Parts: sequence; C-alpha cells; structure tokens
Amino acid sequence: MRLLPLFLLLASAPLLAAPDADLIELKPAQLHGLDIRSLTLAAGGGMAQRGLPAQVVVPNDQMRVVSAPLAGVVESLLVAPGMAVKKGQPLARLASPHALELQRDIHQTGAQAELARQSRQRDELLFKEGLIAESRVQASRAAALQADAAAHERRQALGLAGAAQGASLTLLSPLDGVVLEQTANLGQRVDGAAPLYRIGKLSPLWLEIQVPAELALMAREGQAVAAGAARGKLISIGRAVSSGSQTVLLRALMKEGAESLRPGQALEARIDLPVTAGFSLPAGALARNAGRTVVFVQQGAGNSFRAVNVKLLSQGSDSVQVDGLKAGDRVAVQGVSGLKAVWTGVGRE
Repeated sequence: MRLLPLFLLLASAPLLAAPDADLIELKPAQLHGLDIRSLTLAAGGGMAQRGLPAQVVVPNDQMRVVSAPLAGVVESLLVAPGMAVKKGQPLARLASPHALELQRDIHQTGAQAELARQSRQRDELLFKEGLIAESRVQASRAAALQADAAAHERRQALGLAGAAQGASLTLLSPLDGVVLEQTANLGQRVDGAAPLYRIGKLSPLWLEIQVPAELALMAREGQAVAAGAARGKLISIGRAVSSGSQTVLLRALMKEGAESLRPGQALEARIDLPVTAGFSLPAGALARNAGRTVVFVQQGAGNSFRAVNVKLLSQGSDSVQVDGLKAGDRVAVQGVSGLKAVWTGVGRE
C-alpha cells in the first residue's frame, strides 16, 4: 500500500473539530493514510492481536505423495481432487512393461534360489559322509543365501510396485484422507517416482501466522488462537525474522472447528497474549510529550483516538508493560508517530 508523506497528509486534510485536546478525530482519508493498526486488550491482563495474516497448512505427518513405482502409462484414474479416500483404496492403475520384467526376474531368481538350495542340501549330505571338504559346503551355503536374498528382493520390488500378475500396476492410498491434488492425466506417460496424487488428513490442521517481530516476543506456546470458527493453540514460535517483512512465523494447531478451514486458505487470525500484571504492548505504542507518557486508544467506530496517560511498569528493548488501561481498549500500535504529530498540533492550520 502506498502511503502519503506524513506532512502532506496532515497539511492537506485539516482535522475535524475535537471536543478536547486529547481527542483526535480523523477523516477517513487520514485514517487510511496513516496506516494505523490497533490491538484489543484482552481480559485478564492481556491483549488480543487481531487481523494477523495467516495460512492454513496440512501438517507434514498428515500428508503423503502417491508416486508411480515404475515408468508406464496412466491406464485409469479412480479418484479426483476433493474426494475422501480410505487407506488401501485403489487410486490409479498404470500399464507398465517394467512390471513384466520384474515378474520375469522373480521367476528367474526363484529358480536360481531353488537350485542353490538343492546344491547346498547335496553338499551337506556329501560333507557328512566325508566325501567333500568343509570349504565346499560353506560355499554352497553362501550361494544359497545370496540366491534367496535376490529372490526376496525381486518379490518385494514387485509388491511395492503393486503388480501381482501382468503389466498393470494398482496404486493404493497410504492413509485415510482427502485427495488434495492430482498431477497426472489419463493416458499420460510417467517416469518412475513421478507424483500422481497428493493426499492429506485434514484434521487437525496447522495455521501459520505472520506476526511483527515485537509481538512475537510476547507469544508463548499454548496461547489461544482463533480463526473464524476454528480454535487452537500455539505449538511453535519461529526464531528467525523475515528480512523483507520483519515478521516471525508462529504455528498453531487447530483442532476445534478444523472442518471450517481449507488447506492453502488465507485468512486473519487472532492470538490472545496474556501477561501477569498491567498490559504488555510493543514499545512503539508509547508516545511522550510534555512529561506525559500516553497511548492512543481507538474510540467508537474507529475514526477517533484518545491520548490516555499510562504508567510504565517495565520496559524491554521491544516491549513495555503499562498500567492505566482496561480490557477491551483498542490501542494503536502502528501509525503512532502520525497520531502523535496530530495530537501535538503538527499540520494544523
């Protein structure tokens, strides 16, 4: 959003008449141009940060990609995006000549393993009768083990490929969930390991929230998070700050009302940030003038702000704890310098 320079904004749009010196009434253009953001103080000595940009994400351990086990042609697609599937349910079939090669290899390795077992049994009998050296029977045992291992490997490969007989491969769902994406078309030639479907379990879901770095300092795991009808709690707080937006990624686990969310959905989230005494605010929410320390509390419909005196209880590098406010107050935490300029008379005619 392109903001007007502060001095032009204040000079070009004179203030409406205010009933007292601490009440600032803004025209809609001024409110928009100053880019003001407010926090609502929550009951119990905390604050509810609203309007935080967030995105719904499927947890990593609840998502699977179904890929082609062998190169082939998509013979049939049995499900489509948005459909619910059960674990073990057929999803697609591929026609693959490589499946025939695997079956041929199974027969060959099976026959070789049988010959190796017979040779071992014969050599063990001859060794017991003292007709051959021990080294020969040891070699027969080793050859039989290798042949069995090769046959087992081919059988496993065919099982993973989903082919029992013939050149047709059946791909099965690895979990109960919903088809989120289909990346192949009927009749398409695909390589081995090419993805065909993405499937996810949609309850619970993650909510990834971008918050200003100063607010992230007040976030704690377990704090309540809401997004529309969904409710959850914070499960992780990022340690890195995005260089572009200067925000920190918070992740919440949304269990209650998760059915109202959709993966990839962009929405606004609210986080309740409780503190033990007074109210915790970003340091930038404070304004000082003529020996007074104030915050700007949004009034009524939101076009006016009142400068309210606060007592500073503690101060850190990025946050402060203050007294003198009450639950439900909407405190400006962005655009404060513009509000202070208006409050102190900068730009008045």
